[in-house]
Amino acid sequence: MKKLLFIALGLGFLFFGIGAYLQSKPSPKNARIYALIKQYSPYYLDKRFGGLQIMSKEDKTFKEKPDNMEVFHRLESLEKAWGKTHLKMDNSQLSVTDNNGTILTTFPLKNQEEVDFVHRYYGL
Repeated sequence: MKKLLFIALGLGFLFFGIGAYLQSKPSPKNARIYALIKQYSPYYLDKRFGGLQIMSKEDKTFKEKPDNMEVFHRLESLEKAWGKTHLKMDNSQLSVTDNNGTILTTFPLKNQEEVDFVHRYYGL
């Protein structure tokens, strides 16, 4: 009976651990497009001894410390909100604008997968 209880507890913890990992995993991103846009995004992750925190390049007082299960999802929601106001797509060209609406840069989207990523991730 003791062996069965130990095995059941071990499987239970393993099941909950895998479930928590899958919930906290960030959504898939297109590496090329995300890297180009991330240069202009004001939000970034700061690694501290106490964990990860989200900070802003524009506002030095902005600091969010979501728990580890939510940190990537919160960063994604901030990036998506920023992208809806600062990204514009014309045909297969993606433009990044600043807070005043001035175009900072424009780069081409090379294939349909990149166009789909911009539509899916940033909602354009």
